[in-house]
Amino acid sequence: MDAENTGVRLYGYRWVVLVVFALINLIVQLQWLTFAPVEEIAKGVYHASTLQIDMLSLIYMFAFVVFSIPASYVIDTYGVRVGLGVGAVLVGACSVLKGVYAERYGIVFAAQLGLAIAQPFVMNATTKITMRWFPIKERATAAGIVSLGIFFGIVVAEIFTPILVTALGNNTDLRATFLIYGAFSLVSALLTLFLVPERPASPPSLADQDERFKVWEGLKHIFAERSMVVLIVLFFVEFGMFNAISTVIDQIGSMKGLDSDQAGLVGGLIIIGGIVGAMIIPIVSDRIRKRKPFIVLAVVGALPGLVGLTVFRDYTLVLISALVLGFFMVSAMPIGFQYSAEIAYPAPESSSQGITILAGNLSGILFIFGMDAVGVTPFMIAFIVMIVVCAFLTTLMKESPMILTEAAA
Repeated sequence: MDAENTGVRLYGYRWVVLVVFALINLIVQLQWLTFAPVEEIAKGVYHASTLQIDMLSLIYMFAFVVFSIPASYVIDTYGVRVGLGVGAVLVGACSVLKGVYAERYGIVFAAQLGLAIAQPFVMNATTKITMRWFPIKERATAAGIVSLGIFFGIVVAEIFTPILVTALGNNTDLRATFLIYGAFSLVSALLTLFLVPERPASPPSLADQDERFKVWEGLKHIFAERSMVVLIVLFFVEFGMFNAISTVIDQIGSMKGLDSDQAGLVGGLIIIGGIVGAMIIPIVSDRIRKRKPFIVLAVVGALPGLVGLTVFRDYTLVLISALVLGFFMVSAMPIGFQYSAEIAYPAPESSSQGITILAGNLSGILFIFGMDAVGVTPFMIAFIVMIVVCAFLTTLMKESPMILTEAAA
């Protein structure tokens, strides 16, 4: 049966949609972490405490916990144009507001809150877009490209923010830097609003175009599916661990006798490893039509990196451990997104993806406060135990029925 008779068609425009969507994900991450590398400067600008500056970033995790399910509900009920449009409008308006009033903490905090609310409206649309525009044999790759946008946003924030603040603000003024970021954010928001339609005229496949459950019915279905519950646990541990380790990387470095620049490189290599992994693993998954082996690999492969980051004090070994940890732990995200959409079908894609990210943000908050209360080293040891348990749990997962059907075809 040919594509003309089935109504199935692939559009080259799908890559335009994907690039624009990856770009706005990059912008959201960029705006999230603008204060992290210039914390001391920000404290001086706003005459604020460390906690006040940290809250400009931590608010993203709190907002995701609160708004993830409502954002998924909007996307799945009213469509990508509405849900992603809400996120794009918030990104454009709040980024400009943040730039214009960059020296007023109260307004900047309100702008960061708006950007934090925008995040689930943007991120939770990932699997909905890949399903609408890409055949199943390209979807992990497409999710990997979106993840690259997310990781590059983190890298740009960490590297270029201090450079721009030094060059344009003489280490005392954030306004010029935030205005530049605001302009790029506004352009990205407009591109999203005008270039990302609801769906193509014809679907990319017939495999999963049937009617979906309603949102609340879909949530019941998600939690009744054992493999999906295991995936949520994996995201709770691995994504939360990534958020926590990235947040306290300076403390981890300090315990090993590293200065701030060396600790920053350790954190950077976790991201770089994740970028490399996200470029490789999803493509291989699509090529060989398997999901489960790569989820297992991500969990098992992260273990030696985590152990090394916990026990090694030699700087070179710590760097290698960070690279290994990032490659396996962070690159699991796009595979996990796509697996969640496939294993939870016919639950709405934004709901299944939103639940997994929600789990990771909730655990990130708990892990960060736990590290502050108990100490970093005990929690790192606890992470090792959690990963070992997760490695066992992955054996309970089943392969995606959709990818098996595609492989058979």
